[in-house]
Amino acid sequence: MAKTKVLPITVQNHPGAIAAIAKALGGAKVNILALLGTAQGAAGTVHPVVENAKRARKALDEAKLAYQETGVEQHELANKPGALAHHLDKLAAKGVNLSSIYATAVKGGKKAVVVYTVEAQAKASAAQATPPAA
Repeated sequence: MAKTKVLPITVQNHPGAIAAIAKALGGAKVNILALLGTAQGAAGTVHPVVENAKRARKALDEAKLAYQETGVEQHELANKPGALAHHLDKLAAKGVNLSSIYATAVKGGKKAVVVYTVEAQAKASAAQATPPAA
């Protein structure tokens, strides 16, 4: 389990909005580990999960992009049917309620990555302390 940061950014929904964020972070040598973007009408929100939150905050401040900061859990799972369900069942059994989740895998790859925020970080950590079922 890796703990990292997501920096939600509210943007105007127009061509190049996400590119500006990627350019600011890339120019500061900040690696984007995952990204979720949604739009509703004229506005949207971009959620970059970054490798170096301190450097990312500085880059976003310099680019005058308003953001918030939230801790996230990042996990590697086997890239096979049922792996996500098994992982989420463990969290649910501990009473963990997810606030957001996104996942990805490369076709043919051995690992998938899931990133999520929870209402109670301690419950997620406790669930991860439980060894996986055989």
